[in-house]
Amino acid sequence: MQFSPNRKRRALPIYWMMGASVADVVNLKRFKKRATRDQSAKLADANRARFGRTKSERALDEQRTSRANDLLNQHRLGGEDAS
Repeated sequence: MQFSPNRKRRALPIYWMMGASVADVVNLKRFKKRATRDQSAKLADANRARFGRTKSERALDEQRTSRANDLLNQHRLGGEDAS
């Protein structure tokens, strides 16, 4: 069986993607809940990586930034920017 290039291909049925056979009954409510739960778990992981720092880590980062800005300001010429 050959496919002609002009023939449109249909999307795979949902039971194909879930690994269920045609005879298996799929509860769509559970499928939607599982998909929502997985999506929220991915978002939570991203937020943990982005915002999940301890107070001491934030303070240390702020202290380093402040020190770097102070060192940079010490190299200004005549109160103006050197550039």
